Amino acid sequence: MGKIVAFVNLTLDGVMQAPAGPDEDRRDNFKHGGWGAPYAAMEQVGDSKSNTNALLLGRRTYEQFYSVWPHRTNNPYTEVLNNTQKYVASTTLQEPLPWINSTLLKGDATEAMSALKQEADKDFLIMGSGVLIQSLMRRNLIDEYVLLIHPLVLGSGRRLFPDGGSFTQLQLTKTKTTSNGVIIATYRPVTNR
Repeated sequence: MGKIVAFVNLTLDGVMQAPAGPDEDRRDNFKHGGWGAPYAAMEQVGDSKSNTNALLLGRRTYEQFYSVWPHRTNNPYTEVLNNTQKYVASTTLQEPLPWINSTLLKGDATEAMSALKQEADKDFLIMGSGVLIQSLMRRNLIDEYVLLIHPLVLGSGRRLFPDGGSFTQLQLTKTKTTSNGVIIATYRPVTNR
């Protein structure tokens, strides 16, 4: 059985919205886009993503990744992302998806991922895709959280753990601190009620 790993850039106040660039996600008049870029934390992650065989992406993240990564040359991530199997949760996209090795999840994404997780012998990494992560959290389908916690407080923005979410107890399994103060913390759910 595969695991679903949520890999998320966060601020200290839990904001996950638009870490990579100013125009990444302006929903709700968000003005702090690009807050994570100066920290280059992704380059310091190390082996946190090494067991992943597939990506799980929501529509918005898939479209943003596709607009950038297949077109970058001389970047080691381009080949990896192009060759990695990508599963996409969307009610608006249609097959065939434009990016190679991309599969559209049919029907309800949480049901599709629950079944895929049972059948697979690979791990699924979710990057970004906050709405998808929250849907999977409600069904207790996230097996691990790798949180890149940046030393910033933004005061507004979409958060990973919103008000009204379900109770989840997490166990810290690994930590690493980067030279510029980003804490990379790995957690596993213990219990849910």
